[in-house]
Amino acid sequence: MRECYGRVVYSHKTHEKCADLLLTKHARIKLGQILLSAVTTAGFIGAILGTGPWAAVAGGLVSIGLLTLNAYTKNYDLGELAQKHRNAANELWIVRERYLALLVDIAMREKPIESLQAQRDEITSQLHKVYSGAPSTNNPAYKKAQTALKTLEDMTFSDAEIDAFLPGELKRSSQVQAVLDAEVSKLVQPLRGASDGKL
Repeated sequence: MRECYGRVVYSHKTHEKCADLLLTKHARIKLGQILLSAVTTAGFIGAILGTGPWAAVAGGLVSIGLLTLNAYTKNYDLGELAQKHRNAANELWIVRERYLALLVDIAMREKPIESLQAQRDEITSQLHKVYSGAPSTNNPAYKKAQTALKTLEDMTFSDAEIDAFLPGELKRSSQVQAVLDAEVSKLVQPLRGASDGKL
């Protein structure tokens, strides 16, 4: 279950990074189209105003580049593909959270094994549906996901960062939190002798 959780964490982040990369590329292409259109128009206006044949030639060459770029964007809608990656990431987020909840249930040892197995099978089926409809990711996106998760620690928060989101009575230093910590400690005490590999 730990490995399944880890794979989904990476898949979720990789789809997010794919969407980011595609949107960046899409924005650059749109900017390129605008610039090429401006140069083409300037070239033809220059030719009309009698600046010489070179303006018409330059405008014609640039218009060929613009035509090529427009043909590329017609065949590959990068904005639509980026949205598909965003949708896949959104669907993987809930799967990721369900795996995390399952790991907590396993660690607490309060649910029967049959219930945990049924939960596992249901999540696996949900994950299969997500992967079946998701577009393929690529290596640059995976590398960015790896950097985000390992180096930038996108999935982790310090106690101080979490406290900043919470009302005073739920902060780590509060009396309520001390009671909660004591209760969690009681639940986790039997697990302290177990190795992480047993999850």
